[in-house]
Amino acid sequence: MTYISIFNTRYCERSGIMSAADPVYRILDANLNRLREALRVIEEYFRFIRNEETPSIKLKELRHRIIDIEQELGQAELLQHRDTERDCFANVNRSEELDRKGDSALARANFKRAQEASRVIEEYSKIGGHAGVSEKAKEIRFVLYKMEKETMAR
Repeated sequence: MTYISIFNTRYCERSGIMSAADPVYRILDANLNRLREALRVIEEYFRFIRNEETPSIKLKELRHRIIDIEQELGQAELLQHRDTERDCFANVNRSEELDRKGDSALARANFKRAQEASRVIEEYSKIGGHAGVSEKAKEIRFVLYKMEKETMAR
């Protein structure tokens, strides 16, 4: 493994050949996990900090939609391509990830994280010919945009 530097941060560059499907399923698996985790963080914010039932339920429903996406992509296929041991960012944290300025900042950061992960799933699922997954991810992303505006502006 070699390292390259971009913006004073070390990034790793892997050597080796993978089939075309390998990185796409790795990307989809990582972003499905990222999306689920971000939704859970936001859900806990609304459930335990703001004590708001409606957004908590909506977020839980969104998390359950991820199961449908995983089934459409193939849960076994996703797990087969998971490779956290070789993920060059698995043990790296950016400084802004280690310091949140309060619970609403944490929720906002996770809204962005979920929106970004949804977009990645939307785009990369097109490569494998999963138009249904792409549409579902897009729907989730736009629900999150609307929800963020409605709930975080107060």
